[in-house]
Amino acid sequence: MTSDRCNRRQVIGLASATAAASLFPVRAEALWPNKAIRFVVPFAPGGSSEIVARATAAELAKLLGQSVFVDNKPGGAGNVAMGEVARADDQHTLILGHIGTLAVNPFIFDKLPYDLAKDFRPISLLSKVPSLYVVRPDLPARNLSEFLALARARPGHLNYGSAGNGSAGHLAVEYLKMASSTFMLHVPYRGTGPQLTDLMGGRLDAAAVGAPAVMQFIKAGKLRCIATGSAQRLPQLPEVPTVAEQGFPGFEMTQWYGMLAPASLPQAHADKLAAAAAKAVREPAAVKLLESEAALVIGGTSAEFARFIEAEQQRWKPVIARAKIKPD
Repeated sequence: MTSDRCNRRQVIGLASATAAASLFPVRAEALWPNKAIRFVVPFAPGGSSEIVARATAAELAKLLGQSVFVDNKPGGAGNVAMGEVARADDQHTLILGHIGTLAVNPFIFDKLPYDLAKDFRPISLLSKVPSLYVVRPDLPARNLSEFLALARARPGHLNYGSAGNGSAGHLAVEYLKMASSTFMLHVPYRGTGPQLTDLMGGRLDAAAVGAPAVMQFIKAGKLRCIATGSAQRLPQLPEVPTVAEQGFPGFEMTQWYGMLAPASLPQAHADKLAAAAAKAVREPAAVKLLESEAALVIGGTSAEFARFIEAEQQRWKPVIARAKIKPD
């Protein structure tokens, strides 16, 4: 009798322990994130990337119940930050992916400090940003045709800036140069902010920059927008025709930004993050901020973002080869 009671107690105890163990992963998952999240932007402050990141971070913090702070870490065309985040194992470090780091760098660098396929989990495509082709206001070109006429009249006399070799702005102008058979000198900078300072200061002639970073300067008359890279005219700049409208049918150039996590982030956490990130960028406050800067809200799934990255790599690989783009 005593033996039977002991056996029953052992069985009940084992069952309770098993039940508790089965509940533990659920509780652990529910507790993530359990501290502040670092959202790394691999470029200097002042560009479209920071605007997209901050709009997302503000709403993501509300949804996840933890602060999300943006950390700008420029260098090496984004490779420095990408390499660091690839090795992060604290489960609270994310990075803003970009056309440059995800679709360009794999084709211009012989060796990268990260393996995109193995080191990262695509989380969500957050936003697409139309590239705006802008010039200093005293340049005698009111539209794209006049600008290209200047470039053809004195090949190499005009210059244009970018946030660095292989950056979205670099690609945008090289794409235009190929489409228009023109030549201009490229001046790479370490980020969008320094580039804009020199453009507005008259030390550069032109640039292609994401809309959020330059919209305020265009409205203030500090820069002149001669064309948009969007498929249709932007509501914020209805008087500015697209590149396609000005003699180049089918031309389209947009930058894009998405969230990635290190591959070490458990799948359950990645799924929770993906749902929150897609929702965050669609929250009214984020939508209002991004649309005011002519940024397009996306907020896609992890699978959609992974497919998009692959398609963009196939799109830009031949452009990079033809333009012979090399890293700094």
